[in-house]
Amino acid sequence: MIKSWMVIGGVAFLVALGANFITPGDRKWFKRLQRPRWLTFEAAIPVIWTVIFICGAWSAYIVWEKNPGTNTTWLLMGLYLLLEIVTIAYTPVMFRTRHLRVGTIIGGTGFVIGVILALAVFPISIWATLLLVPYLLWSPIGTYTTKAMERLNPQDV
Repeated sequence: MIKSWMVIGGVAFLVALGANFITPGDRKWFKRLQRPRWLTFEAAIPVIWTVIFICGAWSAYIVWEKNPGTNTTWLLMGLYLLLEIVTIAYTPVMFRTRHLRVGTIIGGTGFVIGVILALAVFPISIWATLLLVPYLLWSPIGTYTTKAMERLNPQDV
C-alpha cells in the first residue's frame, strides 16, 4: 500500500520539476540583472527553498494524517498544492515574461496563500502550522528582493 507521505512527497516533487521549464536565454536574462548590494546569500537560495518545500510537505502530511480523506482535508491539500504551484511558478513565469514585477506579484500572492493556509491548519495542528513558518518568513524576503531588483532594473519591470 502506498503511504500518504509518499503521495504528498511525490506530488511536491513533480510540481517542483515545473521550475525547470526555463531556457538558457531565460537564465542569461536573469544573470545580467543588477542585484541589491545586500543580496549576499543568493547561492543559498536553492537550499533554503528545498528546506521550505520539505517543511511544507511535512505540514501537509500531518494535516492529512489527522483527518484522512475528509472534505476539509482534501480542500486543505488543494490549498497546499496551490501554494506550491504559485511558488514554483515564480521562476519560469518571471523568466519567460522577463518582467520582475510579475515575480513580485507571484511572490506576494504566494505569501497571502501561505497566511491563509497557516490560519486554516492552525486548529488542526500547531506543528503543521509551525512547519509553514519558514515559508512565511522567507517568502516576503524573496518578494522584497525581487521588488528591490525592479528598482535597479527599470527596463525589466
